[in-house]
Amino acid sequence: MRAWLNGDLMADPTQGAVAVTDHGFTVGDGVFEAIKTLHGQPFALTRHLARLERSAAGLGLPAPDLDDVRRGVEAVLEDDPIGRLRITYSAGPHPMGSGRGGGPPTRVVAYSAIRVAADSTTVVTVPWTRNEHGATAGLKTTSYAENVIALAHAAERGGTEAIFANTAGHLCEGTGSNVFYVVDDELRTPSLAAGCLAGVTRALVIEWCGAREVDEPLADVLAHASEAFLASTTRDVQAIARWDDRDLPTPGPVTKACAETWRAREAETMDP
Repeated sequence: MRAWLNGDLMADPTQGAVAVTDHGFTVGDGVFEAIKTLHGQPFALTRHLARLERSAAGLGLPAPDLDDVRRGVEAVLEDDPIGRLRITYSAGPHPMGSGRGGGPPTRVVAYSAIRVAADSTTVVTVPWTRNEHGATAGLKTTSYAENVIALAHAAERGGTEAIFANTAGHLCEGTGSNVFYVVDDELRTPSLAAGCLAGVTRALVIEWCGAREVDEPLADVLAHASEAFLASTTRDVQAIARWDDRDLPTPGPVTKACAETWRAREAETMDP
């Protein structure tokens, strides 16, 4: 693992370096991006940095210096077959409590090698909902406790991802993925109005494969979907083989076509 903090490459990323008063640590007042790398090259970095800017603006943080972040990325990259960059941008040191006090933001870029995701997986619907009307809806913030709880719930039931409905009962998203599904041979995915994250992989799947954005009750999706898949930075297009107690084709024909299109288009450029 390699890490860069506020302009400097860290000698030992496992040793404490962020202030204990950092608002990202004390109250989760920060945003982040996770970016796949292939042989030392980040995939879709421009799109990820644009979303980092949007998330920071949504949280009321100063705009990040993207040239500075790019220097951090270059400092930590390794030439592994596949890896993951994590860019974290927090409000920085502030007084204890929810109020901010004007401290400079904290910038961290970390890198580690990862394994290629499996071709298919099992997902579990959780009993909690996403609030599509909340102040942080659609933002990629570091406040992830809800996702930790949901993912633990799914893991206890044999899943690698937890699926949320929103307060209207519509399908929303996973803890770290967007959901696509097929009804009557049509590829569909929840709209951003459902409260889901504007995933970079989600946007590329829509552009490259076509999908109708529609908000439907989660119960209807479970009853009528003929196949489904997850889309995320590290999963790419990953077929859902089992959703709660329902088995699905692995992969179905639409999912297979999307996965093939993804691999072909990804090979064309690292910054689509």
